[in-house]
Amino acid sequence: MSNYHAALALTLLAGISTGIGSLLALMVNHTNKKFLTFALGFSAGIMLYVSFVEIMPQSGQALAEEMPKNAAGWITTAAFFGGMLFIWLIDQLVPDFENPHEMSMIGTMNAAPSEEARLHRMGIFTAAAIAIHNFPEGLAVFFSALSNPDLGVVIAATIALHNIPEGMAVAVPIYFATKSRMKAFGYSFLSGLAEPLGAIIGYALLKPFLSPLVFASVLGGVAGIMVYISLDELLPAAEEYGEHHIAISGLILGMGVMAVSLLMLA
Repeated sequence: MSNYHAALALTLLAGISTGIGSLLALMVNHTNKKFLTFALGFSAGIMLYVSFVEIMPQSGQALAEEMPKNAAGWITTAAFFGGMLFIWLIDQLVPDFENPHEMSMIGTMNAAPSEEARLHRMGIFTAAAIAIHNFPEGLAVFFSALSNPDLGVVIAATIALHNIPEGMAVAVPIYFATKSRMKAFGYSFLSGLAEPLGAIIGYALLKPFLSPLVFASVLGGVAGIMVYISLDELLPAAEEYGEHHIAISGLILGMGVMAVSLLMLA
């Protein structure tokens, strides 16, 4: 299997994990808030550590091979903040009410039947919002895997874990509004497919220009995207669902696991 197909497969697996989240939400009557808090903090720790310790330096080193070191540093930094700006702009396309990390997935599970119409609308908009957010996440997984297949597996697994509660966010309101498990699962699953779609579209747009210089710059942008996701989505969600210290414990352990993994891969 080529690096391209392997990277796309990892991106697809990360995206369809929204379906896993919907299945979990539909099979159980409650959610373990402490575990969800720890898992989201753990994911944030992995993504923050790997962005600053692995992906950013890799981008800088690759650029330094193409130009003076000082210029490489400036471009890496610009690409990093450019990635953050890119996903921030995408965030602005989604009104606060429909923004997936502005809503409580767990609280929705206890909603009254009289709210069916509002819940249906919420589920549809949540699916659309998550699909929009999954575009840059797909780019992050895909280009990380192209750069380093081992690292790509770690990033894909982290994004997949992050996507599970997003799948729950779509499935729960749709199910309570329509009483259809199939519709709830379908909307959730389709929202995750935006991730490989984002990777394919991004790669197709960049492929004609994909020189070592462009590829290294994209890696810097990927680091920015991952840091934004960690700070704007994962950590706030972890704080919402549980205790602060559980989220921070997950964050620290995630960093530790990522550090050991990188040392073992070296």
